Amino acid sequence: MKQRLKLLILLLTVALALLALWQGQTVADQVRQSEEAKVRLWAAAIEQRSNMVGATQRFFAQATLDEQRKMKLYTDILQSFNDPDLSADLRFSLAYVNYIVDSSHTPIIITTAKDSVITVPQELAGQKLSGELLQEYSVNKPYTYNLWGMPMTLYYKESENYTQLRDVLDSFVGSFLSDITQNSVLVPVAIVDSSRTQLLAFGNLDSSQFDTEAKLADLLQSMASHNDPIQLTLRDRPIFVYYSPTPLLRSLRWLPIFYIFIAAVLLLVSYYLFRTSRTMEQNRIWVGLAKETAHQLGTPLSSLLAWTEYLRGKQFTDEYASEVEKDLHRLETVAHRFSKIGSLPELKDQDVRAATLDAVQYLQSRSPRRVRFVVSFPDDQQFTAPLNSYLFQWVIENLCRNAIDAMDGNPADGDRQSVVSIVASQDARNIYIDVSDTGRGMTPAVQRHIFDSGFSTKNRGWGLGLPLAQRIINQYHRGKLYLKYSLPGQGSTFRIVLKKKT
Repeated sequence: MKQRLKLLILLLTVALALLALWQGQTVADQVRQSEEAKVRLWAAAIEQRSNMVGATQRFFAQATLDEQRKMKLYTDILQSFNDPDLSADLRFSLAYVNYIVDSSHTPIIITTAKDSVITVPQELAGQKLSGELLQEYSVNKPYTYNLWGMPMTLYYKESENYTQLRDVLDSFVGSFLSDITQNSVLVPVAIVDSSRTQLLAFGNLDSSQFDTEAKLADLLQSMASHNDPIQLTLRDRPIFVYYSPTPLLRSLRWLPIFYIFIAAVLLLVSYYLFRTSRTMEQNRIWVGLAKETAHQLGTPLSSLLAWTEYLRGKQFTDEYASEVEKDLHRLETVAHRFSKIGSLPELKDQDVRAATLDAVQYLQSRSPRRVRFVVSFPDDQQFTAPLNSYLFQWVIENLCRNAIDAMDGNPADGDRQSVVSIVASQDARNIYIDVSDTGRGMTPAVQRHIFDSGFSTKNRGWGLGLPLAQRIINQYHRGKLYLKYSLPGQGSTFRIVLKKKT
C-alpha cells in the first residue's frame, strides 16, 4: 500500500511538472503572439508613415516644378516685350510679371549676359554677380532671354514657400526616422542605405554591434534571419529597415527549455527520493525480517532447551516426546514460512477453520494464563479457500500476538480475563475473519501508520509483523487485511478477507 502511495506521488509529481510545462508554454505562446502582433503593427505603421513621406515628397517635387514654371513664364513675358506688334498693354504685362514674382516669394537676380552686371533687384543694381552670391543663386538652372536686343540672364533661388516646405519635409523625415528607431515596443532596428553598407539610424542596439563594416553585415544578416527587411523610399532614395525580435521575445524562446529543465530536475529529485525511500524501507524490512526470524525461532528453541533441562535424569515418556515433537514441528513451520517470502507460494483449497485452530492451539499453550482465546466458526458451514497454511497461520499468530501485547498491562475491568476473539463469517464470494482484543486501542494518528514497515509502538518492536501479514493476505492470497475498528481504551478489530474457492 505504501509503495503504491509513493508511486502515486511520483506520478503526481510528473503530472504536475508536465502541467506546469504546458501552462508555462501556453503563457509564453500568448505573450509571444502579443509581442509579435505589436511588432507587426509597428512594421505596418512604418509602411503607412512611409506612404505619407512619399506623398509629401511628391507634393514637394510638384511645388518645385511649379516654381520652375513660374520662372519660365516670367522670362517668356519679358521676352514678349521684344515683339513690335504686341497689342497687349505693357503695363498690365509688367504688373503681371511682378505679381508672379511677388506671389511666389522667389528671390531673383537679372544680369546682363555680357558682363553679369546686375540690373534687378534695385538694391543690387550695378554690381557684378560673382563669388558667394553667384554660388548662392546658381543652385537652380538660370534662364536666358533677350530684351530689346540685349541678352539677359535670370538667376533665382528657392522661394520662401519652398524653403518652408523643405524644412517641414526634413523635420517630417527626421521625425519619421526617430519614430522608427525609438519605437514604443523596444524593437531593435537598423536603417541602412540602398547599398546596405551605410547605417543611417538605429535604435535599441549597442553601437559596439556595428562599429565595423563586417559587424554591420553580420548584424543585418542576423536581423534578416528573423524578419524580412522593410524597403522604403525617402527623397527618391531607397532605404531598408532591418529589425529583430524584442528582448522579451528572445527570452520567451528560452522559457520552454527552462521549464523542461525544471521539470527534469523535479523528476530526478522525485525519483531520487523514491529510490532512497525504497532503499530505506528495504533496509528496515531486512532488519525486521532478521528480528522476526530470531523471534520465530526463539520460542521453540527456548521450549526445547527447557525440555532438555527438565528431562535430565528422568525417564522419557510419550507425553514428553509429543511436546518436543510440537516444538520441532514449529521449527519446521518457521523454516517453511521464511522459505516462501520473496516467491509466489502455492495455494491449495484448505479448511480455513482447521488452519486457524492450529495456530490458536499453539499460541494458547504459550500465552499468559490471563489471556483467553475465543474462536467462533459456524458449525453448519464449510469454510474453504485457496490457502498456504504456513503463511496464513503466520498471519493469525501475528494478529493474536499484537492483540496480547495490546492487552498487556490493560486487562479487562475487574478480574475478567483478557480476551482475544476470532469470529468467522462468509457470503457467496468471500470469507471474513475478525480478530479482536480488549486492549488499549489506537489513536487515529497511530492507525495511519500501523502497516508501514518499521513502525511500532512497542519499545522492542521491529514494525514488520503487520506489514508482512498484509503482504501475505493482499498479495499472496489476493485478499485483504485491514483495521476494521479501533478506539483508545476499547480495543481493536482486524479483518481478514479471503476469496472463496471458485
